[in-house]
Amino acid sequence: MSRCLRLSFCALALTATLAAPAFAQDMEARARAAAAASRAKSSESDAISQNYLTPGLSNQPVSTVDGSQRFATSLACQQSATMLELLAQPGPSGDITHLSITRDKDLDGSFDSSLTVPVAVSGICANGIISCEAGTWDQCRPFKWDVGASGDLKLSEVGLPELSGCYCVNASCGSNLVSGNLASVLKDLGGGVIGALTTADPRVGVVQASVDGPVIRYVGAQTTACTDDPTVSATGYRANPTAISSDAYSASQASSVFTALAASPAASGKAEVTSSCTIEREIEVRSWDYDDILAVSGSIASVTSCGANCRRYQIRGAGTCGSTPPIYTATFDPIAPARIVSARIVEMGADDWVQARVNGAIVGYAGKRQWLGTGLPTGDCRIGDDPWYNRNPIDTTAQLKAGATIVGARVRGGGGGNWGYVTVEVIVDTACEVSERLVDLCAGYAGNSACRLLSEDVDGVETVRNGVNTGLKPLAQTRLFGSGNCSYQYSRDFFLRSRRYSCLTDSATTSDPDLSRASYIIDHSTETMLADRIQSADGSVSETTRAFSMPDRPAVSSCEAICKTRAPKANSGVAPAGAVAERQNDPTGWDSFYHVCSADSVCPLGEGEEIVTPCGCIDDFPEAVVMMQTVRLAGSDLACTAASQ
Repeated sequence: MSRCLRLSFCALALTATLAAPAFAQDMEARARAAAAASRAKSSESDAISQNYLTPGLSNQPVSTVDGSQRFATSLACQQSATMLELLAQPGPSGDITHLSITRDKDLDGSFDSSLTVPVAVSGICANGIISCEAGTWDQCRPFKWDVGASGDLKLSEVGLPELSGCYCVNASCGSNLVSGNLASVLKDLGGGVIGALTTADPRVGVVQASVDGPVIRYVGAQTTACTDDPTVSATGYRANPTAISSDAYSASQASSVFTALAASPAASGKAEVTSSCTIEREIEVRSWDYDDILAVSGSIASVTSCGANCRRYQIRGAGTCGSTPPIYTATFDPIAPARIVSARIVEMGADDWVQARVNGAIVGYAGKRQWLGTGLPTGDCRIGDDPWYNRNPIDTTAQLKAGATIVGARVRGGGGGNWGYVTVEVIVDTACEVSERLVDLCAGYAGNSACRLLSEDVDGVETVRNGVNTGLKPLAQTRLFGSGNCSYQYSRDFFLRSRRYSCLTDSATTSDPDLSRASYIIDHSTETMLADRIQSADGSVSETTRAFSMPDRPAVSSCEAICKTRAPKANSGVAPAGAVAERQNDPTGWDSFYHVCSADSVCPLGEGEEIVTPCGCIDDFPEAVVMMQTVRLAGSDLACTAASQ
C-alpha cells in the first residue's frame, strides 16, 4: 500500500471515529434523498429539457434540485416563448397533405415568417422529407431542409443518399401511421427543421417545448452573442477549433487574474516543458552500378565485358628499341573498395617485349627472353615474326582494395614488331545494399524520471492521449523500399512513433514536507487502535492512543435493477430500392427499451410496451455483440467490388 493511500485511510478512519452512528445514518438518509431528487429532475433528457433548458432559455424561473428555491435566469440576449410552430395534418392517403411552419426569426415574441410545404409528405427523414404519388411509393422525390441567404426556411431537392433516417408514413406502408404516431412524427419533422436552422445560425439555441395535438412548438433563444452577425468569433470555433488555443493565450496575457495566479507561489512551484520526439525506423535500399564502384583513367585502348559485373581493360602502346622504352599507365581508383571482388592481370602480349608493372613494381613480362629488371632485355629488337604472350594471372586485388592503383605496360620493340599490351580484369559486386536502423530520439525523455508521456502516435494510430493509454494498437505494416531491381518489401510492427513528453524542470519547494507524524500514525496504529504523536509549540512531543472502529457499511446491490420491454412498430424505413416493408415477410417489428426500475422493483412501462425481462440484473451483452456483428457483416456484403459482370 502506498504512503499516500495509507494516509488517506487513516484520515478516513479518524473522521469515522468522530461521527456517531446516528449521525452516519442521518447522513446516509439525506444522501439518498438528495440523489432521488436529483434523479427525478435530470435522469432523462425530457426531464432536463422540462426542468432546466425550457425555462432557462425562455426567461422563466428555474428551481433548485430540492425545490426549496427559485431563481430567474439570463442565459440569452433574446428569447421567444414560441420560436417555431409546426402544424401537420394527414390526408386520406396517409400522406401529410398539409404541413405549415411559422417562425419568430428575430426572437421578438411574434411570428414573422411562414412556410407551407408545397408537396405532400410521404416519408420523413432526419434532415428532410420524401414526396411520392398519393398513397404509393412511386415517383418519389427527396427534399432536404435548408435555409436561404435571407434566413428563410426552404426545401431543396436532393438525391436520396443525402438524407438519413428515412421512413414511410403513407398508406403504402400501413394504415393511420401519422395519426397513430403523431407525437413522434411531429418531433421528427421539427428535429429536421431545427437542425437546418441551428446549422445556418449556431447562435440559436432551441429546446422542445410541447406537443399539442397536430402542433409542436419550440422555445428558442440567442445564446452566444448579442449581435446580428451569425459569424461571431464564438461560433467561429465550430469551423476552426484549433484557434481556441491561440485565442485563449491572448486572453490570458490580457487578464490580471491570470497574471496574478501565474506569479503566485502555487503556480511557480514547478515548471514543465513539453517536448516532442520520434522513434523512426530507417530502411535504406541502395543500388550499385559498376561505375559506382571503380573509376579508370589513362592509356586504356579498349574495355570489354567478361561476364556479369566483370570488365577487362587493355593498356596498349607502341615501343622503341632505344634505351628508354615508353611506359603506358592506367589508374584504377576504387570508389567502394569493399565491393571489389577480384583484380588480376590476366594477359600480356608483345612483339617484341612488354613488361607489366603495378604501382612501379615489376610483376611480369611477355617476350622470348626474361625481362624482370629495370634495364633492357638481351638481344635485338627484331628477333622473330611471331608475338609472345603470357597468360599466367597475377593477382592485384589487395593493392586495388588498398587504394588507387597504377598499372603500367613498358613496351620495347622495333622493325615490324613494336607493340605490347597488358590486360587487367576487375570483378565487382553490384548487389543491392540494404541498411536498417532504429533512430530513437526519445530515449533521453523515457529514461528521465521527471518526464511523463503525454501522447503517442504510432504510424497514424493514437495509442496514448493526455497520458492515458487509448487501448488502440496498430497492426504490422508492409512498406516498399527502393526502386527498379532493388525493390524490397519489409513488414515491421511500426515505422514511426511520434511522442510528446512533459518534463518537470524546476521546483520552487526548498525542502520536502515533514511526514514524520504521518509515518508515526501509520507505523503504530492497528485496526482497532489509533496512535498519534503531536509536537507542541515549545518543542515537546506527546504520544497518544485511542480506540477507533469503522462504521458498518450499508449493503449495496450487485447491480442497478433494470427491466427490458418492447413495443410493436411498423417497419416503415425506406431506401433507394424502395420501402423496407416490401422486402420483408412481416412488415411489423419491435422496438426494445430498457428502463431503470423503481426502489420497489416496479418497471415503468411506456405507452404500448410489454415486459420482456422483469426487473433485475440484466446482461444482454452477447445479444448486443451479435447485433453489431450482423450490421457489420451486412455492410460488408453491400460493399461494391471491381469484379466484372
